[in-house]
Amino acid sequence: MLAFATAALLFPALLFSATVKRPVKAPSATPSARKPAPYTKPASEQAIANRWMQSLTLREKVAQLIVIPFNGHPLNTKTREYRRFVNLTEREHVGGLVLINVPNQRPGGRADPMEVANFLNRMQSLAKVPLLVAGDFERGVSMRVDSTTVFPHAMAFTAAGDASLERKEGEITAKEARALGFHWIFFPDADVNNNPDNPIINIRSFGENPDDVSGMVKAFIEGAHSAPANARVLVTAKHFPGHGDTAQDTHYGLATIGGDRARLEKVEWAPFRVAIQSGVDSVMSAHLAVPAVESPELPATLSPKLLNGILRDEMGFKGVIVTDAMQMGGIAQGFPNGEASVRALLAGADVLLMPPDPVAAINAIMAALRTGRLTAKRIDQSVARVLAAKARVGLGSKKLVDLDAVHEVLNSPESNAVAQQVADRAVTLVRNENRMLPLQAAQSTAFFLLAEGRNGVEGQAMALEIRKRAGSATVIQVDATMSDADLLAAVQHAGDAQQIVVAAFASVAAFRGNVPLGGGLPQLVQSLIALKKPVALVALGNPYLLRAFPEVAAYLTGYSTVPPSEVAAVKALFGEIPIAGKLPVTIPGFAKYGDGIALPAQSPK
Repeated sequence: MLAFATAALLFPALLFSATVKRPVKAPSATPSARKPAPYTKPASEQAIANRWMQSLTLREKVAQLIVIPFNGHPLNTKTREYRRFVNLTEREHVGGLVLINVPNQRPGGRADPMEVANFLNRMQSLAKVPLLVAGDFERGVSMRVDSTTVFPHAMAFTAAGDASLERKEGEITAKEARALGFHWIFFPDADVNNNPDNPIINIRSFGENPDDVSGMVKAFIEGAHSAPANARVLVTAKHFPGHGDTAQDTHYGLATIGGDRARLEKVEWAPFRVAIQSGVDSVMSAHLAVPAVESPELPATLSPKLLNGILRDEMGFKGVIVTDAMQMGGIAQGFPNGEASVRALLAGADVLLMPPDPVAAINAIMAALRTGRLTAKRIDQSVARVLAAKARVGLGSKKLVDLDAVHEVLNSPESNAVAQQVADRAVTLVRNENRMLPLQAAQSTAFFLLAEGRNGVEGQAMALEIRKRAGSATVIQVDATMSDADLLAAVQHAGDAQQIVVAAFASVAAFRGNVPLGGGLPQLVQSLIALKKPVALVALGNPYLLRAFPEVAAYLTGYSTVPPSEVAAVKALFGEIPIAGKLPVTIPGFAKYGDGIALPAQSPK
């Protein structure tokens, strides 16, 4: 359009000049016409960070080390909650925000993307220094925000056996995050999940092998950092010094990681060293004790030996150390809000994530500065790292989101194809007695889909895909909140079936404390097994579930509860895709690390 308009304007002038000769006008003698405006070199990232630093009072510097939570749901500007955000952003000058989910707010608890982007723009417009906005995007932005690319959990990538797919997840996550106004991704998970009873890491980890975990951690960092400049993000290796070999959810209380120093070096710390070598921007500390290094009562988040001694001095990490959420039981139960914040800074942390009372934390740190327990120099060290990180992601030149461009980036067909490819390739067949799978009599199969809760979306995609392929098959959806009587009644629907498929959703979540099936679902499965018909158990989530139901004839696992994994499981059950996944973990007593029965896809009938 621009070229056409220019030609239309010039064409009459060209005709006129061909018929009328006019003297050539001398160029203007004004100084602006004689020479172009001097070129102004863009300010360097360091110069931008220095300018921000000089604009801050000591109290404002302290506030820059605080990151507060928001949930992305609509907020009227007259509400107390909204005014609280205004106060913390505009008056206290907190350094950043982190998105958390609200159960039952939307399907899966995720936020609406446009609400999130709008809210972040409003908060950024109030901030004296741009806010650094973070998200726990462990399976892409979809972990927290709706209408984004839904990736499977981390363990699925290792089962699929292709680090290039993890690289793609990193790049896609970076682009989608920045489109919404996020700059800081709390991923990759560098925990080595070698404890089958770990109640909080499990499928969030890439597996039990340190080399596997290290390779995938490296791949995600490379992928996220390969995004274009306008999608530059910070990435975070977590949860140092390693949360994989624990049996306690640190949301409840202080966990402990065992083993001597040699074991920690070989297993838990190997992925963190690789992350640092790969240029990871930040490391998140865990609220767990490490008796081999520190007092068994002191969380790593508050340990100078672990943060300054091991992470900084021995591993050479120069980036931002961020605490895990300071409101978690693993730290909040043992230390008051303000004291925990002061001790975290003394230990070497730079950013205090979600202190229960942000103003109380700021006040406690200021009190420690007045008494000399903390020094202004120590605060400046952390503030310098935070401000440099803000400059590095371009917040010195642009802090607002282009709302019109959001949906040009999110949830693209190409990105979703990558996610589905991961889910398809991750499916792992651990047991297949009498060649029960792929199903040969799908129409006479009873499918039981066991969801964790009543208000979620688990099982919906799977039910739809089964009915597309076997319309007359029995499909029963139940959940852990149902009464024993209702679950027993559901068993009756398997009466005429020749075989049974049980798809069990069992995922990790904060404050659950364990990862088995909930409510009366274990008894439901036992009742189905007691019918003496072949039962195939499909674990959508916790891959160790076979230990609870060793009598099943077939066992298939997909390592994730997301819809792409549901679709992949159905395709595998019906023989539409080859099954080639390999276990990234050991199922004690049943299967070794690396096991997996390979099956080709069946030819279409």
